[in-house]
Amino acid sequence: MLRYQIYASTVLLALFFLIGACSPSEQTAKTSSNPDVVIPPPPADTGSGETGLHWVDPAGWEAHAPESSMRKAQYRVDGPGGRGQCLVFYFGPGQGGDPLANAQRWAHQFKASDGSAAFEALDLSELEGSLLPVRIVEVHGTYQGSMGSGPGEEKANYMLLGAIVDGPDAPWFFKFTGPEDTVEDQREAFLGMMRSIRAGS
Repeated sequence: MLRYQIYASTVLLALFFLIGACSPSEQTAKTSSNPDVVIPPPPADTGSGETGLHWVDPAGWEAHAPESSMRKAQYRVDGPGGRGQCLVFYFGPGQGGDPLANAQRWAHQFKASDGSAAFEALDLSELEGSLLPVRIVEVHGTYQGSMGSGPGEEKANYMLLGAIVDGPDAPWFFKFTGPEDTVEDQREAFLGMMRSIRAGS
């Protein structure tokens, strides 16, 4: 009887160490209804981490899926002058050009009412009260771009209200374009969104 008890204890101890030596995925597989299926462990966190930006969407702005891989967010914005659009771009470290070059590129998409380059009337300012450094870009005139990207039909009495935000590793670009009445009507909503921007997860 004593020999049997020693033998049984030895077998149980061996089973204990065998189970303890299994990897987490192998142990998970043993609980599966199909013993041939190995269930992998959950993936690592793939969130934006400290390089991402977060903000509060303005009331009434309609967010929808970005139409380009370069865009991080896209909004339809309705107002008294008709529909406008706000696009958010992030290109990564060392990409997208410096803030002034981007402001100049945006301004070159406009021409003034007298036909001259709207670049000469480009307005640049620093936003007060924001959590991160934000440069505001403002251009008025006839818009010669499209509501997305690239050339499009000319649109008179348009306006661009843009922002260049210093992210943790690279700038982020917010481009709000539309009929002047609409953009002016939504100016405070746009600036409020800029002031709400924070870095991190």
